[in-house]
Amino acid sequence: MREPGEKLAGHPDRLRWNTRYSEGPGASFSPHPLAVLALSVPPPDGPVADLASGPSGAALLAAGGGRSVTAVDISDVALGLLDAEARRRGLRDRITLVHADLREWRPAGARYALVLATGYWDRAVFVTAMTAVTPGGLLGWEAFTAEARHSRPGLCAEWCLGEGEPTSLLHADFAVLDTHDVRNGGRGTKRAVLARRRPPRRAQPGPGTGRR
Repeated sequence: MREPGEKLAGHPDRLRWNTRYSEGPGASFSPHPLAVLALSVPPPDGPVADLASGPSGAALLAAGGGRSVTAVDISDVALGLLDAEARRRGLRDRITLVHADLREWRPAGARYALVLATGYWDRAVFVTAMTAVTPGGLLGWEAFTAEARHSRPGLCAEWCLGEGEPTSLLHADFAVLDTHDVRNGGRGTKRAVLARRRPPRRAQPGPGTGRR
């Protein structure tokens, strides 16, 4: 992978996550349950975007199913782990690695059949992610709730969902397929949502325009 640009080199999130992935127990590459659920729905044909991907088992699962995947993360160490595992599985040509701060990431239009994030929360990024979902496509998201701060006082409030979020932030053209809370002992409660972006309604023919 390329060396990070000056803007990311000293970014505190990059340094924090690089340290965690470098010193942690290693990547399991197990796909997240929300990714398994979303891909089993399934989404329409098309690529997948995995946001704050880490060394993502979800990206590998989607690529193994024949989809093109864009994995975005601020940690180049995490992306390096994903790169190595994708090569080992013969899937590297299906995965595009994007080293970026998600707050600066801008998708190239509504092109993804599935946009997934399973360990990150930022309201502005969530709004951007909705615009990346193709009509008929899926948005899957999981993040800590405010309740998680009771068991993890050091958890930043800005990283936690507010009351009713994220479903309350969905645009009107999204329909919720599933939402549930995930309780994981001392790690804190998370909330997951899976929603589909409705295709645009077809215009109804006006008087006198029907077939005869």
